[in-house]
Amino acid sequence: MIRIGNASGFYGDRFDAVREMLTGGDLDVLTGDYLAELTMLILGRDRLRDQNLGYARTFLRQLEESLALAVERGVRIVTNAGGLNPAGLAAAIRELATRQGLDVRVAHVEGDDLLGDGFPGALTANAYLGCWGIVECLNAGADVVVTGRVTDASLVAGPAAAHHGWTRADLDALAGATAAGHVIECGTQATGGNFAFFTEIGDLTHAGFPIAEIAADGSSVITKHPGTGGAVTVETVTAQLLYEIAGPRYLGPDVTTRFDTITLAPEGPDRVALTGTRGEPPPETVKVCVNTLDGFRNSMTFVLCGLDIEEKAALVRRQLDAAVGPDGLHWTLARTDHPDADTEQAASALLHVTVKTPDAKRAKAFSRASVELALASYPGATLTSPPGDGTPVGVYRPEFVPQSRIDQVAVLPDGTRRPVEPPTVFAGPVADTPADPAFTPGPTRRISLGTIVGARSGDKGGDANLGVWVRDPAAYPWLVHELTVERLRELLPEAAGLDIDRHPLPNLGAINFVLHGLLGQGVAASTRFDPQAKSLGEWLRSRHVDVPEAFL
Repeated sequence: MIRIGNASGFYGDRFDAVREMLTGGDLDVLTGDYLAELTMLILGRDRLRDQNLGYARTFLRQLEESLALAVERGVRIVTNAGGLNPAGLAAAIRELATRQGLDVRVAHVEGDDLLGDGFPGALTANAYLGCWGIVECLNAGADVVVTGRVTDASLVAGPAAAHHGWTRADLDALAGATAAGHVIECGTQATGGNFAFFTEIGDLTHAGFPIAEIAADGSSVITKHPGTGGAVTVETVTAQLLYEIAGPRYLGPDVTTRFDTITLAPEGPDRVALTGTRGEPPPETVKVCVNTLDGFRNSMTFVLCGLDIEEKAALVRRQLDAAVGPDGLHWTLARTDHPDADTEQAASALLHVTVKTPDAKRAKAFSRASVELALASYPGATLTSPPGDGTPVGVYRPEFVPQSRIDQVAVLPDGTRRPVEPPTVFAGPVADTPADPAFTPGPTRRISLGTIVGARSGDKGGDANLGVWVRDPAAYPWLVHELTVERLRELLPEAAGLDIDRHPLPNLGAINFVLHGLLGQGVAASTRFDPQAKSLGEWLRSRHVDVPEAFL
């Protein structure tokens, strides 16, 4: 088997994780995932200022203190921190190695950047590449492989395929590695972070990052370094498997991974076996992450305390509409106030207002006009922040292009440019309609859904993903019958008018929902209270439903 660790789940994750993973135990490969749809927008704005930027600079600073350690321990590094400029980051790593007197072979992968290739007006346009460029780099002896926009799981599937000598035909093995990569890609979310039943997890003060031990057949064990915080359990792995997916067929550029075939089982403390994963050919197209700029935004929050909350909010709305015009203003009144409260904060509600406008001057004038109401509005008028400039709004949209349109190239340590051919065997669309299990009703008790159900939620552009699972497999038939699309709309009224996809996953005791359009134009443009839908699952778990007493 090959032992692959992860040290980053996003651009901004724990800085010391690279060093911790290199010193905490044995590894063959250390990966780092720095990219998300929002990150590509951030890097695109960086590159507008300086064409030499466009990569995750934090990763380079991490290597300054850890590259020598990786060389000493014989750990190879694979990361997508190259962002929009993998060649630039690879060159910077070579310069760093030279300064530190290290012999480090650095390679990188190109071909994801499709900007100017049919996406007019885009700030960034990057295809999700697969693992075979990484394989070429590792087979050529690279110690560090830098990529741009590859799928997150490819950072794990690539080293596994290179180590075990897999080909494109080894679909089950590739699917198993992809599933393992999906589990560890978000770092400590696999070891107890953001876990619904976090009070049952060991010490989360400083959670350890995850490791996938991947065998030649693609099966794996998910674990972490001994003595690190958090925990690896069947449920923490289940939660992460449900994160930001759609249906049972998880589409990737190299393989379609059948999430409805995955079997999880404990294999000792902090060890979970992931077996049985089946793979099918990939789709004919690959997704392209396209970001465009769409004006400016600014936000202010008014504190409304005590009596007449609705009337106070209405007055502010009339005043601000008159001052800057109602176009592009989005209002949310959060009734956090309590009657007869024993603290001022508990007696207060929050009125959030956001402006979205093509005019940067209007975005700034909006916050100034808000502050000017301080002595001319409702009693006790208070704002939570001073006025400020607006910030650019980025809009994400997914596009799809034929795999044959991608010119993926592995740039090897000696500078050789080796083209990576696209796949030639593809799968057609398949409808997934598993039959619902039988369920016999019994006595119930009205209680929070989260008493017996866990959840994990997140964003996919303007859509939200919401995965739920039962703790007791016997409760799964009840969950399937209880949590229909219509019932979900009742429990989450903000989703009442949305198109919702529902995907049962009996092998995981789970259902995954995709709520289309909940986040509007995506994270950077969303005016929703929770723009990345990270708390959507916790909201659902807090709702009261009639739960069979047999499961309590």
